[in-house]
Amino acid sequence: MRHTFFCIDGHTAGNPVRLVTGGAPLLRGTNMIERRQDFLARFDWIRTGLCFEPRGHDMMSGGFLYPPTREDADCGILFIETSGCLPMCGHGTIGMVTFGLENGLITPREPGKLRIEVPAGLIDIEYGAEGNRVRWVRIRNVPAYVAATGVQIDVPGFGPLSIDVSYGGNYYAIVEPQGAYTGLDDLGASRIVELSRTVRTLMQAAYEPIHPLDDRIRGVTHVLWADKPRGEGADGRNAVFYGERAIDRSPCGTGTSARLAHLVHKGVLKVGDRFVHESYIGSRFIGRVEEAVDVGGVPGIIPSIEGSAIATGFNTIWIDREDPFWAGFSVV
Repeated sequence: MRHTFFCIDGHTAGNPVRLVTGGAPLLRGTNMIERRQDFLARFDWIRTGLCFEPRGHDMMSGGFLYPPTREDADCGILFIETSGCLPMCGHGTIGMVTFGLENGLITPREPGKLRIEVPAGLIDIEYGAEGNRVRWVRIRNVPAYVAATGVQIDVPGFGPLSIDVSYGGNYYAIVEPQGAYTGLDDLGASRIVELSRTVRTLMQAAYEPIHPLDDRIRGVTHVLWADKPRGEGADGRNAVFYGERAIDRSPCGTGTSARLAHLVHKGVLKVGDRFVHESYIGSRFIGRVEEAVDVGGVPGIIPSIEGSAIATGFNTIWIDREDPFWAGFSVV
């Protein structure tokens, strides 16, 4: 059987976004996290088929728009990427909101504002438009908090690292310059990917974060290598590793959120502060610490992330069961 998926392809700050506008499966569930679980149980072949080779690549991510399960939301988003079906994806949200608005797939109740239901919770959106183009999108994200500090690991061939774990919609192992890690450019992209797989594996063995409000959200999935900024006007730079071989080309929305919570925890930032975050390729998001909140008894913040996305074209993709690689593959 041939399954047809109509997509809008593009990128947010350099990282790919594939909005699947046709072919989304009907999902069971009373909220988006239950729909996420149903998708993973019955339809994960769609994710692997659309994100992995030969129809995608190591960095591919995107998602689907769904009717919301809540009356106070404008729409729901289900995220897909090579690393799985994420609870939240910041760059993906910026891209899918941009493409959805520009192509009439999302109709806001109030121009310039949206409320979107994602598996991690409810997020508020502001955006700026000029004619038919969306110029910027700002996400008021789910609460972010620091889950652990000073987790000790020893990376073979590299040395010991002390790592903090922070949540911004996904759990991040945050590596700041120390020991053998002197900066992003000293390592280079290939070495970052190589080390990150080991760091994530060691962190998963050493510590499992569990969200205090929803135990279905758990485990370190991403590694954020922090560094000083390279460009004028930026406050920090990062390389975020996800999947098996991917470095986020954007500054990473949930990673920026996790980093904001981390810097507040360290006393570097406070409520109201702005933080311009650079990606590995130099693209930028504007982060802001909006307010302090309690996350199930743990101090946290509400972060916001602002960025922009560009659509690059329409794409009709077939997944045909006669294709030996219908479900996709990855070469590590």
